[in-house]
Amino acid sequence: MMITCRQAAELASRGLDRRLSLGERLRLRLHLALCRSCARYQSQLRFLRRAMTRLARRPAEPQPGPRLPEDARERIRRRLGQR
Repeated sequence: MMITCRQAAELASRGLDRRLSLGERLRLRLHLALCRSCARYQSQLRFLRRAMTRLARRPAEPQPGPRLPEDARERIRRRLGQR
């Protein structure tokens, strides 16, 4: 039984979260063998999953905050010194 592209996309997505049943895997593989668009979609899903997993494993790096121009910093220093 052939599945639609929408069904293949759903199975490809579910397959990232759980192990598909034998029937689901067979239907998906058959569809992917015949449909280049869905095969590409599954490849993109897998790439994104790997990239997000790697990103989650990296230690967080502190991000620099916005930096005031030097003339604005000097004006603030002068103002604070006046009070």
